[in-house]
Amino acid sequence: MDVVIFIVVGLVVLLAAGLLVGVSMRGRPAPPAGPPTIRRGGLGTRVRSILRGAPGDEEWAALEESLVGADAGTVAAREIVGRVRHRWEPGADPEQLLIEELVKMFDGDPPLDLPPDLAVVMVVGVNGTGKTTTIGKLAKRLAGEGRSVAVAASDTFRAGATEQLGTWAERAGAHFVAQARGADPGAVAHDAVQAARARGHDALIVDTAGRIHTKQPLMEELRKVKRVLTKAAEKDPDEVLLVVDATTGQNGIAQARTFLEAVEVTGIALTKLDGAARGGVVLAIRKELGVPVKLVGTGESIEDLRPFDPETFARSLMRD
Repeated sequence: MDVVIFIVVGLVVLLAAGLLVGVSMRGRPAPPAGPPTIRRGGLGTRVRSILRGAPGDEEWAALEESLVGADAGTVAAREIVGRVRHRWEPGADPEQLLIEELVKMFDGDPPLDLPPDLAVVMVVGVNGTGKTTTIGKLAKRLAGEGRSVAVAASDTFRAGATEQLGTWAERAGAHFVAQARGADPGAVAHDAVQAARARGHDALIVDTAGRIHTKQPLMEELRKVKRVLTKAAEKDPDEVLLVVDATTGQNGIAQARTFLEAVEVTGIALTKLDGAARGGVVLAIRKELGVPVKLVGTGESIEDLRPFDPETFARSLMRD
């Protein structure tokens, strides 16, 4: 009997405590609203969620945060949001406005445009970005345009690099210039120019060793290769392409800045732009460094390389 009484008393106490809490909360103001909720999903989903109704400062800040989260960088994100906000009016399509402003970030950028005589393309980038694959795809593309293409293996350090590039050159139908592993990269570059001229090629693509962009001695080797190419061809390389992995994120800006300082990069080849990767980092590179995007790799096939199209890129970035 004592146990039953104890249980009943306990229930009464709990009930009374609940009633007291409810009474104490009456009349209190509701807690302040938090920042706008950003639903998970692609950038398009987040934009539509953020800019519902009449967006205020918090919503515009959330949009900027979403762009930064897509690797656009703070400088580019702030400018893009400012432009969208300036054009915003009730009933506007927020996704379309954002696409249009993303496209404008690349206004006036030149495409890959090589001269009709011997065009020299130097390709740089860190290991693992898809540099060798991009060279093979570019060789195939240029050959498909009717050019006679040579590919030079100035990456003489990495084990298997020459063999791998040779396989891609063969698939592309390009003449392959190489020396033994450990040979002087500058000597390979010089011989490649001479061989391309002697054989009547009108396009030469020069591979270089994948560089860790923080290693200055390695970057100096790149400068040397470029000087050799300039002297042998009697002109600067027509293009110095930096291969950037679309999954790199903000580290891609640091890479681009270092390569730009070393060899005056003229364009970006964005790779692995398939699956979930959207490549928003090129917005940051374009805004902060002024380097245009010229080529995009979208798959594993040798045919999967195309000129960069800003609108296609913008819509891909927004895709859910």
